[in-house]
Amino acid sequence: MGKSGSKHGDANSPCGSFKYQFRYQKMVQGSDPTKGRRVSGGVYQWDKLELFNGLRSNSMKLGSLKGAYVGKRHTWIRKHFSSLVFTLLLMGFLFLLDSFMGSIFEPSVLQSNPPPKKLSTETEMFGDKSGKNVVQMYGHLASMASGALAERELKQEESRFWKESYRKASLWSPCADRKESRNTGNFQSNTGYILVSANGGLNQQRVAVCNAVAVASLLNATLVIPRFLYSNVWKDPSQFGDIYQEDYFMKTLKDEVNIVKDLPPHLKSLNFKEIGSLITDADLTKEATPVEYIKKILPILSKNGVVHFLGYGNRLGFDPMPSDLQRLRCKCNYHALKFVPKIQEIGSLLIRRIRKYNEPRNKLDKELLGDFITNPQSKSKSNGQDTDREPLKYLALHLRFEVDMVAYSLCDFGGGKIEKDELQTYRESHFPLLMQRLKKSKPISPEELRISGRCPLTPEEAALVLAALGFMSDTYIYLAGSQIYGGKSRLRPLTNLYPHLITKEDLLSPNELAPFNNFSSQLAAVDFIACATSDVFAITDSGSQLSSLVLGFRTYYGGGNAPTLRPNKKRLAEVLSKNNKTVINWNDFEARVKNMITEAQSVRLRGWGRSIYRQPRCPECMCRFQ
Repeated sequence: MGKSGSKHGDANSPCGSFKYQFRYQKMVQGSDPTKGRRVSGGVYQWDKLELFNGLRSNSMKLGSLKGAYVGKRHTWIRKHFSSLVFTLLLMGFLFLLDSFMGSIFEPSVLQSNPPPKKLSTETEMFGDKSGKNVVQMYGHLASMASGALAERELKQEESRFWKESYRKASLWSPCADRKESRNTGNFQSNTGYILVSANGGLNQQRVAVCNAVAVASLLNATLVIPRFLYSNVWKDPSQFGDIYQEDYFMKTLKDEVNIVKDLPPHLKSLNFKEIGSLITDADLTKEATPVEYIKKILPILSKNGVVHFLGYGNRLGFDPMPSDLQRLRCKCNYHALKFVPKIQEIGSLLIRRIRKYNEPRNKLDKELLGDFITNPQSKSKSNGQDTDREPLKYLALHLRFEVDMVAYSLCDFGGGKIEKDELQTYRESHFPLLMQRLKKSKPISPEELRISGRCPLTPEEAALVLAALGFMSDTYIYLAGSQIYGGKSRLRPLTNLYPHLITKEDLLSPNELAPFNNFSSQLAAVDFIACATSDVFAITDSGSQLSSLVLGFRTYYGGGNAPTLRPNKKRLAEVLSKNNKTVINWNDFEARVKNMITEAQSVRLRGWGRSIYRQPRCPECMCRFQ
């Protein structure tokens, strides 16, 4: 009942009923004329009521009933108005909270578990935060790899490839330093001096040094500490003494070869070219035999007392070769060439930070890091470290995906016209001889190059191989080199699956790296150490000199506990091309990759003509124990 004196009157009175009815009619009529007529009690509506009820009532009576209903409805709304407002506000708050939480957690979810890609045989390109296009050539496989890694993470299944696949690998041990010298320190019949100027980067120069040691022994000559040529590619002025310990080198080989630091004064002033003592690559065949050196070089050496090998590199073959010279090359590479203390120190600092552990793990650590890795007997507790904790395992990955490799390969890496134009410009600027050769020869399509195994593996392909081998997504991966073509955007398919990707620049401060700036060979030595001492080393290009030398070091000093992953690019290309033609099953892809890697890890003796720097498992370099 309304209040006395209300201008609207009682809701139960005819007048009040009519006013409520009239207000409701106006509200409904404003939205839908048809509904307004029905509620207002028009002729059509009244006829319907009469037929349905069998009654004849006047319009005022029915209006009174409807007005009473509307009044009750308005009373309910006023009574529960605050509850309705609270409910609406609560729903709005929950919606805003959901949006806020999604904006916080969504990036991390995308990084560790990328959403499934659409099924397509075409290259997918999408932008990253830097605005550059991210190229993904195998989106469907990457999606399946992400799912497989998540499942393995739940089961906590560790990859079996953290260990060597074959026990026979542990039967071989280093023994190139055994004393079986034919000279035994007797250099009275010295034929002259050999001066070597080695070209290339750190690893090419290392090979040149050990080849020069063998040649000096073959010709019974005195070797001058080799010099390193400045390269417009490497741009590093480092000399032998900046990278290797000179005195240790001379001392280790003193019973094999006579080595001095410089030429005698009377030979320094000679013009080697005028007297015919300048030897270039054009004067020797590639991988020349000892007989060629004796026939061509020994007469010049005997006549002039000196020869200068300019730009010396891969100019000594592996077979046929006297066993004592083969052993001497192994002794030079694996025993005589020690990095200088500053490289060992920065290398040790890097390894300790990767492993979060201060102690040496094996012989590789001791050989490469010397006294800068803590001795197990003198466990230091000054830093509060728990020495009983196991070191963090890591995998070292050498990606040969620098711009020079990518451009020279002539392959297509899915970057479209922009990438093709960019690489073509680089080729024209840096490889003029290649461009001339291409003009005269029949072109080979990028598809043919890839299927024949001549294309460098992309970061995405490397990630798919590691996923197929069962390495979990929390694996720490040390990336050697770091100068990847395309930068972070090109690495995105790899970091999506393996976010713990680290480089020396990530773990060492600018101040710690400052002494090595502008010295690419010295920085390459740090990468050499990190790769050689890793728990697992992954190669993506078997032709890389760094990969070959690291593989050899791990074989020589690893004791059968230093596995190396060597994908066969041709076989891998066949598997990936099948994925482009039909939808390959992940289990099938995984099985094929595992078989490929396992076969490559089989224990074999060095084959005829094979490099002892890459495959030292032979009687001249290593000893086999039954």
